[in-house]
This record gives sequence, C-alpha cells and structure tokens, in this order.
Amino acid sequence: MSQTPALQNTASSLTALLMPLRDRTLLLPNVAMAELVPYQTPERRDGMPDWLLGYIGWRNLTLPLLSFEVASGSRTEVGRNARIAVLNAIGDRPGTPFLALLLQGIPRSLKVDADLPAAVGTLAPLELAAVRIGDELVKIPDLEGLEQKLADAGLI
Repeated sequence: MSQTPALQNTASSLTALLMPLRDRTLLLPNVAMAELVPYQTPERRDGMPDWLLGYIGWRNLTLPLLSFEVASGSRTEVGRNARIAVLNAIGDRPGTPFLALLLQGIPRSLKVDADLPAAVGTLAPLELAAVRIGDELVKIPDLEGLEQKLADAGLI
C-alpha cells in the first residue's frame, strides 16, 4: 500500500486529529494544530473573498479565519458548537506563522497507521486524499494549498 500524502512518517503510527467541519471531517497530524480556541466573531474587511471569514485576535497576533468548506467549493455556517483551530503554517512565509480554521466541534485525537489505505471518494479542491477510519470517510486537506490561496489573494 502506498502512503497517503501529508501523513507520511517513518514511524508505524502517529497521533492525528479528526477535525469536524459542517459537511466533512478532516484528518490532520496532531502537530498541525497549535491551539483550539472558542469561536469569536471575526473582523470583516472590504473586498475579502468569501472563504476568508475575517480576522481574529490570538496571542497578540491577527490571524485570517478561513472556511475550508467554502475554499473547497461548498458552503459553511457557524454552528452552536463552532470552534477555531489555530494551525501552524507550513508555507515558510515570513510573518505568517499561523492561520485559523473554522470547526464545528471539538477535534478528536487518535492514533493512525502511517500507511493509511486510500478510500474511494470524490475529492474536492484542497483535498489531497480520502481515507477510511473505522466507518468514517475522512479527508486529508492540502494545508499548503490553503496557504497558497491566501498568498494568491494577496492576503499574506
């Protein structure tokens, strides 16, 4: 079996997070998340793309709050269990060490095999792969692509 992108590792297992969105669940390595914070209403600015929900304050920084669903062609909403995942940026862009992602609940931690088998499923833009964990189909996001979307829009 081939390794799934973004979860390649030399260890036989790694700690991952199941990140609940409105219409799907994302699978991220545990080290991708810096902190989970309560939802706060983002500050909107003129001319922002619809996938950029606004900006939030976090530890004396201003972070872009993104909707993965909208960025990948779906829609989003702020549910009653909304949270914000502060993610470590991976694009090596000066001044952008973190970005924020809207979640619809609390992530669940679990151990996964580093060699997850790919699952059959349609991939949306910004999804690298689909994998099955138990009975659940989860998607592996293209976080670098999400950061690139911010860069292409001149937002970072």
